[in-house]
Amino acid sequence: MTVATSNAEQRQRQLSRPPVLLGFEHINRYWDRQHATHAAKILPGEYYVTRVNELITTVLGSCISVCIRDPANKVGGMNHFMLPQATAHAQSKAIDTSAAARYGNVAMEYLINSILKYGGRRENLEFKIFGGGRILAQMTDVGDRNIAFIKHYFRTEGFKVAGHDTGDIYPRKVIYNPITGKASIKKLRSIHNNTIKDREIKYRKELDNAPIEGEIDLF
Repeated sequence: MTVATSNAEQRQRQLSRPPVLLGFEHINRYWDRQHATHAAKILPGEYYVTRVNELITTVLGSCISVCIRDPANKVGGMNHFMLPQATAHAQSKAIDTSAAARYGNVAMEYLINSILKYGGRRENLEFKIFGGGRILAQMTDVGDRNIAFIKHYFRTEGFKVAGHDTGDIYPRKVIYNPITGKASIKKLRSIHNNTIKDREIKYRKELDNAPIEGEIDLF
């Protein structure tokens, strides 16, 4: 393949990239060569909703991601949160959406409300839960607290879980298609993933200083 051909293909992929919903323009979207499709990559404190056939991906340590979709109305998304719950006072001090969405209760509210805004119906929603690994020795309870929070949240709200993969000691890469509902989970060897550990340590420190408090499993 020549450089000219490669550049032409990249331009074509850019032009053919599916439209992004209003409010999600800041999310990193790219061409996933392995799956030969477009994808959106979310980081801690982010969430993404789509109505088109594209993937959403993230890498989790002690964080949790919840994948939600309405299969009847073809809309769904994913969030990624670090801490279980923000108080009303903490939420009121949030300077932006990403600050508040660091917390599970806020991240769930934002994601569900956005799906409903773009045509989803609450009674149709399908949920899958991932993450909460114990990968940081100095933060041993974070993953467990996140898992406990999300279980309590689902009991309180009366939602049923269609699939989950939580706990253990491994980081996870999650790849989710909200149109088909297929989620691929790759468990990563924690010993080789200091980048994930370092990112969570750095992110946790940022939260403390912020103005507000190779297996594949298919579901």
